[in-house]
Amino acid sequence: MSGSASLRRLTAVAWRESRTARRRLLLYMSSISLGVAALVAIDSFTENVSTSVQNQSRALLGGDVLLTSRAKFADTVTALLDSLRRTGTGVARQTQFASMGVIASSGNTRLVQVRAVSRGYPIYGEIVSAPAPAFGNMHEGRHAVVDPSILISLDANIGDSLMLGSARFLITGTLQAVPGDLGITAAIGPRAYVSDRYLDETGLLVFGSRAEYEALLRMPEGLSPARFAGRFNPLFSSASPRVRLRTVAENENNLTRNIDQLGNFLGLVGLVALLLGGIGVASGVHAFVLRKIDTVAVLRCLGATSGQVLFIYVVQAAAMGLIGALIGAVSGVALQYTLPWILKGFLPVDVSVRLAPSAIATGLGIGVWVAVVFALYPLLSLRRISPLQTLRRESDADVMRQAQRDSAGLVVGFAIVASVIAVALTRTRTLERGLGYAAAIIVAVVALGLAADGLARISRWLARPQLAFVLRQGIANLHRPGNQTRAVILSLGLGVFLMSTIYQVQQNLMDQLDMKLERSRANVVFFDVQDDQERGLDSIVRASGNSVVQTAAIVPMRIAAINGVSTTDLLADRNPETRRSPWTLRREYRSTFREELATGSEKIVEGTWWEPGDRSPQISVEQDLAQDLRLTLGDSVTWDVQGVEVTARYTSMREVTWARFEPNFFVVFSPGTLERAPKQFAVLASAPTSPEVAALQRSVVRKYPNVSSLDLTLIQATIGGVLNKITSAIRFMALISLAFGIPVLFSAVAATRRARLREGVLLKTLGATRRQVGRIMLAEYALLGALGSVSGAALSVGSAWLLMKFVFESSFTPAIWPAVIVAGAMTMLAVVIGLATGREVFRETPMVALREA
Repeated sequence: MSGSASLRRLTAVAWRESRTARRRLLLYMSSISLGVAALVAIDSFTENVSTSVQNQSRALLGGDVLLTSRAKFADTVTALLDSLRRTGTGVARQTQFASMGVIASSGNTRLVQVRAVSRGYPIYGEIVSAPAPAFGNMHEGRHAVVDPSILISLDANIGDSLMLGSARFLITGTLQAVPGDLGITAAIGPRAYVSDRYLDETGLLVFGSRAEYEALLRMPEGLSPARFAGRFNPLFSSASPRVRLRTVAENENNLTRNIDQLGNFLGLVGLVALLLGGIGVASGVHAFVLRKIDTVAVLRCLGATSGQVLFIYVVQAAAMGLIGALIGAVSGVALQYTLPWILKGFLPVDVSVRLAPSAIATGLGIGVWVAVVFALYPLLSLRRISPLQTLRRESDADVMRQAQRDSAGLVVGFAIVASVIAVALTRTRTLERGLGYAAAIIVAVVALGLAADGLARISRWLARPQLAFVLRQGIANLHRPGNQTRAVILSLGLGVFLMSTIYQVQQNLMDQLDMKLERSRANVVFFDVQDDQERGLDSIVRASGNSVVQTAAIVPMRIAAINGVSTTDLLADRNPETRRSPWTLRREYRSTFREELATGSEKIVEGTWWEPGDRSPQISVEQDLAQDLRLTLGDSVTWDVQGVEVTARYTSMREVTWARFEPNFFVVFSPGTLERAPKQFAVLASAPTSPEVAALQRSVVRKYPNVSSLDLTLIQATIGGVLNKITSAIRFMALISLAFGIPVLFSAVAATRRARLREGVLLKTLGATRRQVGRIMLAEYALLGALGSVSGAALSVGSAWLLMKFVFESSFTPAIWPAVIVAGAMTMLAVVIGLATGREVFRETPMVALREA
C-alpha cells in the first residue's frame, strides 16, 4: 500500500473512531477558544488603531510639520516663517500656557490651559464646537471656546464672561472634539481657546512665565516634510531659543510605537489565556486517553502500530483544536468591537473597526499549534499501550507515568516551553522583554504546579481516620488516580494571580498619592509670582487666616560651560566615554537657592551640603542629572543666567523624591549667589477647607491676574480619577483573562466525570446518602479552590512588589483585603463549578450509573 493510501486510510479510521468522542474532545479543546479570541481581538484592535493613526496622522499633528519652542521664536525663525508664508507654505500659530480663569459675574476661579491660536488653525483636521460656528467665529471678537468641564466647575454658562488676566472674553461655545485629544486631557487641564489677536491684552506672558509656542506648516507641492526638515533643521536647532521640529511621519511613528506598546501589554492577557487553554487541553486529553485504553488495545490487537495509533488520535485532537480555534477567532472578531469603546479615553484617534485577516490567521495558527502541542504530551502515552491491555487493566497509571519518562515526552515538554517563549516574543517584539515575560509566567506556572503536587502529597497525610468521613473522603480525592488537582489549581491560581496583582498595584499607587499630598502640608500652590509680588501675596495669604508653608525662588538659566569647556564644544564631542547627554546641555533649568535641604524630599548621597566657611558659589545637583553630565565633586559649571554668567562649584549630589506635591529642583545654589538675579516664586499655602481655598484663589487673582494657582486636592482627585480609569480598563482585561480560566475548570472537572460517577455509585452502594456525596465534593473543591486562590494571591504580592520597585520605583505595602476578597470569590467559583459539573452523581441511581460505568 502506498504512503498516500495509508494516510487516507488512517485518516478515515480517525474520523470513524471519533464519532463517540467528538463532543468530549471539542469540550476539552474549547479551552483554547477564548485564548484565540483574545489574540484575534487584541491583534485586530492594534492593527485597526495603527491604520487609523496612518489615516489621521495629518489631523493628529495639525499640519505637515510642527515647530515648538519654550520661548518666543527667535527673529531668524520668525523671518523664515514669514518668508515661507509668502511663497505659499501654510502657516498657523498657537501659544499655550496655564493661567487662572475667572468668571466675571461670580468670581469663581479655575486653572485653565489657554490656547491662543491664529486664523486657519489647525491646518489639517477640524476642531468641533457646540454651537458649530463658535470655533470658526472665534476671531471675530474677544470670544472663547472652552471645555465643558470649565462651565461645570465654575458654575458658568455660554454667554458668561471669562477673565484671562486683564482681558475679558465672551464664552461663545464649548469644545466637542479636538484632533488627537485624549479623554483625560480635559480632566487634567481644561482648555480655553481664544484668538491670538488679543494675547497681549491679557498681560499674562511676563518674565518667567511658562508658555509653549507652536507653528504648524503645510508643505507646498514638491516639498516633502522630510526634505524641509533636512534643509532647515540645522537653523532651528541652532536658534536661541532652540526650536524643535517634528514631521507628520515622526509623529505617526511615535504614536504607532505607543500603540504597539499598548498592544504588547494587552497581548500578555492573550498569552496567559492561551496558556490556560493549553492546560485545559492537556488535562482534558489526559482523561480522554484513560477512556481510550481499551480501544487502543483492540486496535493494537488488529495490527495497528504505535505510530499509527498516535497518528489517529493526534488527527482527532488537531481537528477539534482547529474547530475550537475557529470558534475563538469568530469570538475575537466580535470582541474587537468592544476594545475601542473600553479604551476610548486613552486613544488619540477615532478607531475604524474592520476585519484584520493577518490577526485572524495568526490567532488560528497559534491556537491550533498550542492545542496540538499540549494535547500531544498525554497522547504520547497511547504508544505504550500493548495488546495485553485488553486482558490486564491494572497498569493504566503506570502507562501514563512511563510516558513522562519517555524521550519523546521530554521533546514535547521542551516544545511546550519553547512555544510559550515564542508566543511571548511575538507579543513583545523584543528579546529581553519577551524572555522576561515568558520566564515570569513559567515561574508562576511552576510555583502553582509545585503547590498542587504538595497538596496531593499532604492530602495523603491529612486523611486521618480521626476526621469525619466526608472530609476524609474529600481530602483523599485530591490524590486519587486521574485527579485534576494540578489543572484546577493552575487555572484558578493564574486567574487570582492576575486580578490580585492589579488590585495590589492600584491600592499602592492610590495610597502613595494620598500619602504624598498629606505629607506636603500644603493644599494650594501659587506660581508665576513675580519678584515684586511675593511679599504682597504672602500678606494676602496670612491676612485671610491661612498659612504660608513654603516659598521657593525660581531662576531660569542654561549651562554655558563645564570646567571651562563651552556647551557648543561639549555637544560636538563624539567620544562615548566623555560625551554628555545632549538634553542636559540644551535644556533650560529652573533653579533655586536656599540654606537648608528640603525636609522629606531630598537627601545628600555624595559630598557636603554647602562647605562650611566657603562663601563662593556652590551647587547641589540631582543624582541622575549629575550622572548624565558626568560631573565629579569639585567640577565647575558656568551658568547663563539671563545673559549674566555665574560659575559655581559642584559640591554635593542629592536624591530627590519628585512625586512629592511641592517644588523640587535639579540644581540648588548656595545662599548669596542668585539673590539679585531676575526671578519669580512658587508659594505653597495651607487653607483648611475647599471654600477657603477658592476664596484665597479669588483674592490673589484679583490683585495679581498673572499669578496662577493649583488646588492640590483637586489635582489629587483628578489623578485619582485618571488612575481609576486606567485601572478599570486593565481590570476589564484581567476579568476577561479570568473568564478564560472558567472553561479550563469545567474541562478539568468534566474530564473526571466517569471516575466520579463510579466513585459515587460505590459510595451509594455502600450506603452513602446524596448529602454525604455532596459534602465530599464540597470538601474537595473547597480545598482545591482555597489552595489555588491562596497560591495565586501569594504570587501576586511578589509580582506587585516587583512592579512597584522596578516600574513605579516606589515602596510597596501588601494590600491584604483585596487579595482576600479575590481569593474568596475564586474559591466560591471553584466550588460552584465543581458541584454544578458533578450534579449527575446526585441524579443517577446506582443501577444506571453502574451500567454506564
